[in-house]
Amino acid sequence: MRQQNDHVNMGFTEQTFPAGTHICLIYNNDESERESVITKYVAAGIKAGEKVACFVDALSPAEFKEKLFENESSIFKAKADDQLCVMTAKEGYIPDGKFDGQLKIKSLQEFYVTCKDEGYTNVRGSGEMMWATRDIPGSTQLIEYEARLNDFLAVCPLTCICQYNANLFDGATILNILKVHPMMIVHGQIVQNPYYIPPEKFLKDYQAARN
Repeated sequence: MRQQNDHVNMGFTEQTFPAGTHICLIYNNDESERESVITKYVAAGIKAGEKVACFVDALSPAEFKEKLFENESSIFKAKADDQLCVMTAKEGYIPDGKFDGQLKIKSLQEFYVTCKDEGYTNVRGSGEMMWATRDIPGSTQLIEYEARLNDFLAVCPLTCICQYNANLFDGATILNILKVHPMMIVHGQIVQNPYYIPPEKFLKDYQAARN
């Protein structure tokens, strides 16, 4: 197995960040900016020899790949055939029609371990979270899942960007989303999130408030 790099290139910013960085991208109607960030992020992972997983919603997997492959070489496309896994958000988060945060983290762990066993330097992913606004059974687990994901990423450093459309989530949910992501994307740059609360404290307060 090749040795894991400490920092990874995100593709849309000159800064590099530690593998396993947990980032939120909260957007409004700026679809073109969001697509630019995500396609550059995915392309950078492929070019760096990483395994990349994307859970898409606004576009189909085929449409996302078409956007990604614009102006890319045949060599890049050949690498993507092996390194890139694109599926719908429904397939990625709710394959059985309901969301189970613990099972999702377990599946991410299995995916990460398999990728490392296959010799990938690092692993990255990105997911669109619109599915959580559609009255999916178990979707109320979303915030706790995102909080617990931080503990998982400390052990299995899978770099990830979680995408949230602010027009679809209420203000209280958006605030909680901010509280569970250490980093955030602002105007195309990754910055430290001043609202972030470590998972142990956040979960204690969050669960107490719900009881």
